[in-house]
Amino acid sequence: MKRRQFLTTAAAVGTFLAAPAIVRPASAQAVTLRLHHFLPPQSNGHAKMLAPWADIVAKASNNAIKIEIYPSMQLGGTPPQLYNQARDGVVDIVWTLPGYTPGRFPITETIEVPFIANTRGIVNALACEEFGRANLGEETKEVKLLCFWAHDAGLIHSTKQVKTMEDLRGMKLRNPARLTGEALKALGATSVGMPVPQIAESLAQKVIDGAVVPWEVVPAVRIQELCKYHTAIPGSPTLYTAGFFLAMNLQKYAGLPGELKKVIDDTSGPAFAKLAGNMWDTEAKTVSTMVKERGNVITTITEEEKARWVKATAHVTTDWVEQMKGRNIDGAKLIASMKSLLAKHANA
Repeated sequence: MKRRQFLTTAAAVGTFLAAPAIVRPASAQAVTLRLHHFLPPQSNGHAKMLAPWADIVAKASNNAIKIEIYPSMQLGGTPPQLYNQARDGVVDIVWTLPGYTPGRFPITETIEVPFIANTRGIVNALACEEFGRANLGEETKEVKLLCFWAHDAGLIHSTKQVKTMEDLRGMKLRNPARLTGEALKALGATSVGMPVPQIAESLAQKVIDGAVVPWEVVPAVRIQELCKYHTAIPGSPTLYTAGFFLAMNLQKYAGLPGELKKVIDDTSGPAFAKLAGNMWDTEAKTVSTMVKERGNVITTITEEEKARWVKATAHVTTDWVEQMKGRNIDGAKLIASMKSLLAKHANA
């Protein structure tokens, strides 16, 4: 098993310098926590989000908490099983997408309805974190939810250029979550749900013609080598984002001494959302520049075309609100709350 990598970044340090004061216990008994996730160690999510966070937790606890990170599903199982691994104590902490288990976490889908999310990751991350604290207690009661957040604007990466809805017709595109899949269908594409690690092989074998992911994840699965074309949606709100969980086993958290619980609490929640959101925004610029320099084609659809996409996908939102009624969930109220939080954090 690979041990975690300690990689601090200026963004990470800057984020936590602005965070609330953290208690640094002097004599707490050392504890090791195993963090499991689905991307390779060279991915930005591992190297520039999870590893810096683990380092911050270690320093904040005077090395009383050591987080060992296991990437690429090294501890076994598949990405959709990660949440259960945290719930059941197979591992201590996981990074995963609630969208990998469609329908299981309906309230988290609020940020995934089409054309609600901000183009900036920091805005989505902070809004979702606050939304999660207010709304996800029951839905995630089987774990200690350390953070719920979302990435920046996702793009369509494909083997042919996409400028209009008509270009999407018949294309097989990977989606990260149920509602994004419904939006792609509404735009004329054939939508295929799959975890990120399957994208590269599926593109290489022509099982799919493209994938929707944010810039940040592109190098981790070689999308820039397998797709020549990249299509962005201008401005906010954007077509889609995907939500994430950082979740901890309840019993493991409960067994920590009070001072170590405080370290976990103070370094997760809003502090972790800020770290994650800034990472996505920073890497979006870095990766998009790299992709452009290698000669790939980046297209931004026109505002007029975006208006057509908004109209074509509007029923996905109304259908979702009706579906939520069947589960005794007020979807319209949740959407209003999310929009309010996105506006609140718009200048973050």
